[in-house]
Amino acid sequence: MDSENIVCPVDQTLNLINKKWSIQIIRDMFFGKKHFKEFKQSNPKVSNKVLSNCLKDLEKNGLIEKHVLDTTPITTEYYLTEYGKSLNKIIYELAMFTLKREDSYSEEIRNDLKKNFKETLNIED
Repeated sequence: MDSENIVCPVDQTLNLINKKWSIQIIRDMFFGKKHFKEFKQSNPKVSNKVLSNCLKDLEKNGLIEKHVLDTTPITTEYYLTEYGKSLNKIIYELAMFTLKREDSYSEEIRNDLKKNFKETLNIED
């Protein structure tokens, strides 16, 4: 194998999730959000166009699936793929990075957040 042509796996991962709102959308999906409106509520600063493009990009990269339901009006739901769900440890470690260093959280809130992320992301000790 020619080592000069090998792309760093960290770079490859970051290329999959490099859009500004990608991590927040993935996080939201772990916490049960699946509709465009729910993503907007969690991230009110994101524009509709940027959110739409980000969802398309995550779908193209195999991290989420889009399901269009035959309802009136038509409803679209987004779900993490198994590949997308494998980002659980990365999301968890991002949260823990701040919880370990941030002085603005009380010990009780820090423990509650850690427990909540652990349960939601299916992180085992």
